[in-house]
Formats: sequence, C-alpha cells, structure tokens
Amino acid sequence: QVQLVESGGGLVQPGGSLRLSCAASGFAFSGSQMTWSRQAPGKGLEWVSTITGSGVIRYAESVKGRFTVSRDNAKNTVYLQMNSLKLEDTGVYYCVKGLSRGQGTQVTVSS
Repeated sequence: QVQLVESGGGLVQPGGSLRLSCAASGFAFSGSQMTWSRQAPGKGLEWVSTITGSGVIRYAESVKGRFTVSRDNAKNTVYLQMNSLKLEDTGVYYCVKGLSRGQGTQVTVSS
C-alpha cells in the first residue's frame, strides 16, 4: 500500500531555511503526481505545492519564490526546500499522493 514518510521539520527563526523530504513506497513513484500540503494550528489543510510525474510544478501564491519542490525518482523521494521562512509558515507539513498522506512533519517558525 501507499506509504509516505516525511522528515526534516524543526524549529527555525524567521528568515531561515528547512528542507523537507518525503520517502515514498508502495506505488509507481516516477509517474505519480506528488503534493505538499500544510496545516497551521487551528486551521484547515492548505495546498502548498505540486510536482507532476513529468515535472510540471505549481506553487501556492503564499510560498511562490520562497519554496522549491523537487523529486528524485531514483530515491522515490520528493523534497520541499523552504527559504525565507515566515511565522505564518508554521504548521504540520504533509506529503500527499491521491487520497493518501503521511504522518506529517512539524515546522515551527519562531523568534
């Protein structure tokens, strides 16, 4: 079955950077569209970025120019490089494939 394991979250100061990883298994990764979503405290799930199997990339306006999504099909892994982090980027970040998502990784931006 689909398994998605996120890692790389942590505590960072505003303006800092983090790189999230999502290790995928149980499906044909290279042809699959992968999505990053996040959930801030007390709020609903928010779409962040998507990368298709062919490499087409989209970003939410709130992260455009600061976040970069990429994938390594040889490692069945998708990444989210987050730069210039803001307080409002705080939340649990999830890797999503279809109706499946991982357990999430906590990102806290705080001074």
